[in-house]
Amino acid sequence: MLSSLQNKRIKDLLLLQQKSSRRRQQELFVVEGRRELQQCIDAGYEIDNIYLCPDLLPADSVALGWSGRAVTEVTRAVYERIAYRGSTEGVVAVVRQPRLRLDKLSLPPRPLIIVLESVEKPGNLGAVLRSADAAGVDAVIVCDPLCDIYNPNTIRASLGAVFTVPCLSCPSEVCISFLKRHDIRILTAQLQDSEPYYDTDMLSPTAIVMGTESTGLTDAWRRAADAHIRIPMLGNLDSLNVSVSAAILIYEAVRQRLMQEG
Repeated sequence: MLSSLQNKRIKDLLLLQQKSSRRRQQELFVVEGRRELQQCIDAGYEIDNIYLCPDLLPADSVALGWSGRAVTEVTRAVYERIAYRGSTEGVVAVVRQPRLRLDKLSLPPRPLIIVLESVEKPGNLGAVLRSADAAGVDAVIVCDPLCDIYNPNTIRASLGAVFTVPCLSCPSEVCISFLKRHDIRILTAQLQDSEPYYDTDMLSPTAIVMGTESTGLTDAWRRAADAHIRIPMLGNLDSLNVSVSAAILIYEAVRQRLMQEG
């Protein structure tokens, strides 16, 4: 049982939580919570180590599929130091990042993809992933990201959907080339030169592309678009939170497809 806050493994874990550069270098990230860890395991992620606090963890938790994995017990004081959420779930794990590649992405004949350009806030990315999971979106692609897919806040906000929806990052030009090569229609969400989203066909292979709330999409995406779509704004403000916008547009695509199926 680890009892020292100065233990090297504990210091390394804290660095993984705090620094995206560390996560990139080591290709590791941290997961906290019983539900999130189980989703991670069920999705086939490779677990590096699981840190358990016996004082806080229910006795039946071993039955969740954690047995046979590298497990280290920690004291309550150590756990309270490494628990990002400050909750009492009793489990934190270090997990290996999957090496997802755009050219290896497995897609159905009529995919629905969400593209986020330069998303800034991990909580927004997590919320988009949560909606993507609920609607059965085939992939979320983060282009030129300003936040980390495996930031603890992303994982927390997604409720573990980061493990259930294929999610990867790449430069915008690489993503545009991929979508064009696979005949996936690019719909950019923007206010200028656009049509209401509900008047736009989303039945064919579709990528819905959204930018930041402050600056929107870059010209590269606007030029690459097959159609520009907007959500009508009837009040005094001219934009919605990106996660809210994503949910509206995702479910319009779902609605159209369900209507077609009858």
